[in-house]
Amino acid sequence: MLGKSLLAAVALCLIGPSAAQAHHSFAAFFDANKTVKLRGTVTDFHFTNPHGTIGLDVTDETGKVQRWRAETNAPVVLMRRGWARDSVKPGDIVTIDGWVSRDGKPYLRLRAAFDANGKPIGQMFGQSDG
Repeated sequence: MLGKSLLAAVALCLIGPSAAQAHHSFAAFFDANKTVKLRGTVTDFHFTNPHGTIGLDVTDETGKVQRWRAETNAPVVLMRRGWARDSVKPGDIVTIDGWVSRDGKPYLRLRAAFDANGKPIGQMFGQSDG
């Protein structure tokens, strides 16, 4: 019996690090001192674990379109904050606010989202929200 327990413990130790790596630290990927606010057209919304994402086409002052991606919280946290699978849909005009990625890519961690009329979509998020 001890042999099976030991084998199970070893298996969990081997699996643990890869599972922990899938859910990354905020500070490792995002700059807590640098935020951006963007207005654009939603291209997609993935209401998935471990983090959802919103794709957004943002047109700059020269007319050039850049595709941004906003990482959201897990669906369970989104729902607690008033979100649903259909809170944003492709074609919606939204404004998003969040912490930018450390690597300079057009990627951010969502802090707040607003519809085309400026009405908040759900509640604001914090850096430590899961």
